[in-house]
Amino acid sequence: MTKLISTNPSRNYEVLGEVNISSEKEIQDKVKLARSAQKNWGPIGISRRVKLLKTLVLAFAEKKEKLALLISQEMGMPFSQAIEDLNSGIRYFSWYLDNAETYLKPEITHEDDNEIHKVVYEPVGVVAVIVPWNFPFSNFVWQAGQNLTAGNAVVFKHSEETPLFGREIEKVFDLSEIPRGVFNEVYGGGEVGNLLVHQDIDMICFTGSSKIGKQLYRIGAEKFIPVLMELGGSAPGIVFEDSDIDKVIESIYINKFLNCGQVCDGLKRLIVHESKFQEVVKKLTAVIQGKRVGPAEDKNTEIGPLVAKRQLELLQEQVKDAVTKGAKIISGGKPPGNLKGAYYEPSLIVNVNRNMRIWQEEVFGPVLPVVSFKTYEEAIELANDTKYGLGGYVFTEDKKLFQRASSGIRTGMVAHNNVTYLMPCNPFGGCKDSGIGREHGKYGFREVCKTKTVSMEK
Repeated sequence: MTKLISTNPSRNYEVLGEVNISSEKEIQDKVKLARSAQKNWGPIGISRRVKLLKTLVLAFAEKKEKLALLISQEMGMPFSQAIEDLNSGIRYFSWYLDNAETYLKPEITHEDDNEIHKVVYEPVGVVAVIVPWNFPFSNFVWQAGQNLTAGNAVVFKHSEETPLFGREIEKVFDLSEIPRGVFNEVYGGGEVGNLLVHQDIDMICFTGSSKIGKQLYRIGAEKFIPVLMELGGSAPGIVFEDSDIDKVIESIYINKFLNCGQVCDGLKRLIVHESKFQEVVKKLTAVIQGKRVGPAEDKNTEIGPLVAKRQLELLQEQVKDAVTKGAKIISGGKPPGNLKGAYYEPSLIVNVNRNMRIWQEEVFGPVLPVVSFKTYEEAIELANDTKYGLGGYVFTEDKKLFQRASSGIRTGMVAHNNVTYLMPCNPFGGCKDSGIGREHGKYGFREVCKTKTVSMEK
């Protein structure tokens, strides 16, 4: 039986363990099991599902330290950030459960003396959920949580980079009171994902690259089933002339360099007014040079490694392309010499032009290109000069300017200064190559339900 080998990118790719790759028959059997289980899971009602799922959330909370350590070991997220991945996922799942009855209850659309009309929200059925490695717990919660709460059965595939963490998720379900078959897990890479989405499923929920998302979208179209796609991003961050740099410099750093820059909606292109350019570069350089790069399991580490050697090699190719085309590295630009693994120094690059890969492609690592602008129109044009449209960041003390810019930027979400749009009540998702549909809030519940109109006599 073929196996997935899990390695530690902090410790020169030492082997952590292995998981059996799911066979085609195992995938078929789990989809059939999900189909059978969903027939009871949906009809038990919202209140019963919420009660059962709350015990599941509690079980994850009780294993938080162990799960966070595994995240650090398996994909290189610094331990403090891995703890926050667990805390954040638990907050989101709890919000879904606390608000499910409000957003899933029937809505009366018309009523008179003779009749009443309602809209009811019913489960879609069996949903294939496929997520990446960068936030191992939150990605699971974001795509599976509202599905389970709404009454869908889930057949789940985690990334091949984090199979051990995926197995821990399955173990928690196996020991919970959730009926067998409501949540099912399969293991493997793209081939397993492809087999899964070709089974008897009713919806595809995917977080990952735009390339794979488009392939899955075509499969969804052929099957004529709904899809929910949260895909890549190359979020702009615009620093306007009136921005208070000391006030926002830490937010700029976090929005870019959290999780070693491996964040789908992270700030990936910094667009700075020419009058603030030198100040931003100087102060951001000081910030990143003061951060501790090291093994993810070390609680003092602030920037860990990338997830895998292949990710490191891709980043090096992107930077090499930029330097060859005239870019200048202000800080970083190479792996640290004293560490063995998928490490790369946090880096700032200037003299960037639009022909460079670091501008055209999504940069999933701790490398930030910085460009300048003169006019508002130029800033917005640069911000929108990408095939992506997930997140966006605007730094200004002028609220009217922020509102104008937030309307001009073609993204699904925009944040102002030190405010974050990341809340479980807010819809999360993008436009262009960054996806279709929204997660979270009442919006996310609507995505994973069938909307039915029921009209009856009184």
